Amino acid sequence: MEYRLTDKEEEYRVEKDIIGEMKVLKSAYYGSQSLRAKENFHITGLNMHPEMIKNVVYIKKAAAITNLEAGLLDEAISLAIVQACDELLKGKFLEYFIVDPIQGGAGTSLNMNANEVIANRAIEILGGQKRRL
Repeated sequence: MEYRLTDKEEEYRVEKDIIGEMKVLKSAYYGSQSLRAKENFHITGLNMHPEMIKNVVYIKKAAAITNLEAGLLDEAISLAIVQACDELLKGKFLEYFIVDPIQGGAGTSLNMNANEVIANRAIEILGGQKRRL
């Protein structure tokens, strides 16, 4: 499922980074970096293969567990990341991986897309709202 931006301001959250501000649909789990990659590198019009997404998610889950065990990550945050990863591994939220497979296959765009989806879901698990500013 592709999410298209509309003119209704209330449907957006604004994210800000070093490049500037960007409107992202409030319902989206991806963020400004993923959206920029999608807009700037629209190459094939295809979606990332689910197995590629899952492989990246396994790495993110392992990193959360390892950093918890090393004492570098708070337990609640680690558990939320692991839960978010487990949900993705079951096939949830895959539609929020919006980067083109050709650009995403290079690594950076897919990595950022995964970080944004996992982080936004983990924030919700912890009782917060998706990233803003």
